Amino acid sequence: MGISRNVSLMTALRYKGQGPMLTFILHRIGGMGMAIFISMHVLASALGGDIGNFINDVYMSWVFQIIIFFFVMFHAINGLRITILDLWPKLLEYQPEATWVQWAVFIVLYGFAVFSILTSAFGGQA
Repeated sequence: MGISRNVSLMTALRYKGQGPMLTFILHRIGGMGMAIFISMHVLASALGGDIGNFINDVYMSWVFQIIIFFFVMFHAINGLRITILDLWPKLLEYQPEATWVQWAVFIVLYGFAVFSILTSAFGGQA
């Protein structure tokens, strides 16, 4: 017998889980984004022709590269934070600080990556 909860959508949207909840949601979205990317890649390779070329054009665009890189990098850094906290449970009391460190590392690395992608996309040498 499962737990019965009666939570409306508006109540759920007002939830203020802050940092840990945001990283939880972004981790799941990142995993789905990577799954979609891999599916598109396999589909493009299998189909070939016009459909394959269209899919290749989509995932070779700089906008798609910035989005997929966000998913992959955030998923990896957040997974590393989760792994560290799981391996050393005494560090769980420092979870808010670990989340801030994760965001700091992510923003710096992602900023360099976006700069590189945009420089390459708009004719520069990266």
